[in-house]
Amino acid sequence: MASSPASSTSRGSSPVRSILTPAALVRLGVGWGTFLALALSGPLLEPPLPAPLLITALAVIVGVILLCSFGVVHEAEHLARRLGDPYGTLVLTLSIVLIEVVLIAAVMLGPGEHATIARDSVMAVSMIILNAVIGLSLLVGGLRHGGLPHNRTGASAYLALLVPLAAMALALPAVIGRDGAYTPGQEIPIIVLTLALYVFFLVRQMGPQAADFREVDAGPATATGSAPAAPSIRETLTRHRGELIARVALLVATVLPIVLLSHDMAALLDDGLGRLGAPVALSGVLIAMIVFLPEAITSVRAALGGEIQRVSNLCHGALVSTVGLTIPAVLVIGLFTGQDVVLAESPANLLLLGVTLLLSVTTLAARKVTALHGAAHLVVFAVYGIALFS
Repeated sequence: MASSPASSTSRGSSPVRSILTPAALVRLGVGWGTFLALALSGPLLEPPLPAPLLITALAVIVGVILLCSFGVVHEAEHLARRLGDPYGTLVLTLSIVLIEVVLIAAVMLGPGEHATIARDSVMAVSMIILNAVIGLSLLVGGLRHGGLPHNRTGASAYLALLVPLAAMALALPAVIGRDGAYTPGQEIPIIVLTLALYVFFLVRQMGPQAADFREVDAGPATATGSAPAAPSIRETLTRHRGELIARVALLVATVLPIVLLSHDMAALLDDGLGRLGAPVALSGVLIAMIVFLPEAITSVRAALGGEIQRVSNLCHGALVSTVGLTIPAVLVIGLFTGQDVVLAESPANLLLLGVTLLLSVTTLAARKVTALHGAAHLVVFAVYGIALFS
């Protein structure tokens, strides 16, 4: 039987040698090399730039950020496989959300007015994850495997968090806020409530309710008729400490170029979209697409392999982390910089978000999810695209 990439390091080979592969070294070299090149170029790439140079510079920076993002997801996937669910998937989703928070913060702290960038990004992430990624995953998984059983208790827990988090993030500011933004006196309790709910979720997910986020089919049974017991998280951390430390270090080293390049990307993106007269919300959509492309590919691969609970953990977990961490982060930035953070969504987008959450509840209430569920989610995402340009 073929061994997994992570398992080869447990038989005496050096974990560092198997982790620092040529591909990993190329990603590090390209990421840090691009940052140094931009740092040395100085004012040569400060907006406004000639259109050909703007397009070229933006394409290079976005390409490098995507390359490094794939590297981050690659290392996080290895950690996820080694640690097992739900711990491993949590590492993967938090890595992705960290990139998103960094990009949004870079836009907010950059030149120009970006009062709605957090709202637009969170809305775009919600539509991309709940409709585009989950819809495509259910479609391809359902076409290949038919009906796929999932852990309904875990899926219900995700949606139970998403409803209040989404309401506090995108709907409540329109009702109790001022001009679509929370007042300073309202921001602090919203930050505390959001973080408290998210931290409580993490404690339950990694502790008493960990089994609710594992696949329904736990794997092949042993001769006694029961599934083989997985090692505890403490045993895994002790046995593979060297590998885990090396992978976390490489993950951090790959994330840093994304952080450092995000400011240049934000400035050039703002300049380019302004010249095109594109919708303001398109900036948030582009950030969401850049950030979640690697995870979308991971989710579709999991669906093709019949791991539908992994799809739920990746997608719903990423969205819970996105809303639970992004909103407090941007509100804190707004408090310290004196910027207004407009979160209230338009009636059309609130309607689409409500339809999406209702459809998600209906989909995940089923004992088995099918390709038909996926098609319904994809249609809602197409309608969101129409509304975006209307």
